[in-house]
Amino acid sequence: LLNIIGSLDTPSEGSAIVLDKSISDLSHKQSAKLRNQYIGFIFQTYNLLPVYTVYENVEFALLLQNMSGTNRKKAVMEALEWVGLTDKIKSKPAQLSGGESQRVAIARAMVKKPKIVLADEPTANLDSKNSHNILQTMQKLNEELKTTFIFATHDEKVMKYLKRKISLADGKVVNDELM
Repeated sequence: LLNIIGSLDTPSEGSAIVLDKSISDLSHKQSAKLRNQYIGFIFQTYNLLPVYTVYENVEFALLLQNMSGTNRKKAVMEALEWVGLTDKIKSKPAQLSGGESQRVAIARAMVKKPKIVLADEPTANLDSKNSHNILQTMQKLNEELKTTFIFATHDEKVMKYLKRKISLADGKVVNDELM
């Protein structure tokens, strides 16, 4: 489902409308533009580039944006501040713990202040303090920037930060409730 919402896959049947666009009707170029401009991804496996520093991994999300170097630097540092990693900007992914790598992935997803962030188990490798801080940051971005966060998670701690919870089983909605 996250892959379909993120325009990485198309539905095998039915349709998916994301930001007023039918995912099935988009060309590869249009899908890439949608992802680049409006969607952030937090993958369970981080997908950090091993030869890049923390700073460069976060900045990477902005390179296709038409943004000056000064504004990119400000955005990257702000995103790293959100996740508490400004002291790791020169570190490579191999030098980070699992939780730190997860926080870099979260900063990369949020740096461009997207309309939608798709998060696959975003707190899976975080301790309770960092989970709380990250979820509070996401809640703040939701309120201030109107960013929509879509979580795939089994973490019950995430539930208290939600405004709406939709539960799926076997590809079907089994519960939809406002929190």
